[in-house]
Amino acid sequence: MNLITSRDNPLVKELRRLSQDSSAYRKLGRVWLEGDHLCRAALTRGVKPEHAVFAESQWATAPLAWTRAAERNTVLPDALFAEISSLESPARMGFILATPTTQVVQPQMATVVLDRVQDAGNVGSILRSASAFGFGQVLAIKGTAALWSPKVLRAGMGAHFGLHLVEGLSPEALQALDIPWVATSSHQGPFLHTLLAQAKLPMPCAWLMGHEGQGVSPELAQRAELAVRIAQPGGEESLNVAAAAAICLHASATCHLVD
Repeated sequence: MNLITSRDNPLVKELRRLSQDSSAYRKLGRVWLEGDHLCRAALTRGVKPEHAVFAESQWATAPLAWTRAAERNTVLPDALFAEISSLESPARMGFILATPTTQVVQPQMATVVLDRVQDAGNVGSILRSASAFGFGQVLAIKGTAALWSPKVLRAGMGAHFGLHLVEGLSPEALQALDIPWVATSSHQGPFLHTLLAQAKLPMPCAWLMGHEGQGVSPELAQRAELAVRIAQPGGEESLNVAAAAAICLHASATCHLVD
């Protein structure tokens, strides 16, 4: 165990950047997971952290599963740990991981495509839905919120570690997909519930989820084999993209299930 008390220590400075800068993980090659929930999710999926960091009060009572998870352990005074945290209530422990760098698109894996979805909370929520409903791959077009940023990690609640994630893609990179593309739309195509009742939703497929204000880009929409609308009897103009994704992915996942 290594005790650090200076806020000018290089590790402390790095942790501060990782917790407060959404794109720092790309520059530093590391991801910061703060809190036992995210750390437990990573360990459950077989992810081994490079470094574990604890607040002093947490280190004193930490279970062996935490203190033996990484090759290195560092302890910070509680006040210093609070300084590096981006949470209102610091979680008092975290893991440092090497930034995942995969850029290979899996052609036939059930997929969610994020087309410039910019809100971190929406992106994290969509990752959770993808994992829950059997969509093992999420592809992020350039302009989408950084997938491994602190806010997306918190909203994803550990879903990251069960998914094949590729970000920073150009629209052309999606040509590697060898499954039907399905675009969400607010104004064209059949209603989702009709396709569900007729068991006409393809699976596996690639759902295209678009920008919060602009929707799926015309370039991608015109390449989709199917455009789908979600019925809104209450009369709202459109749904939040994360809510729409949950509805669509659940429909695809259950369309061909047999009781």
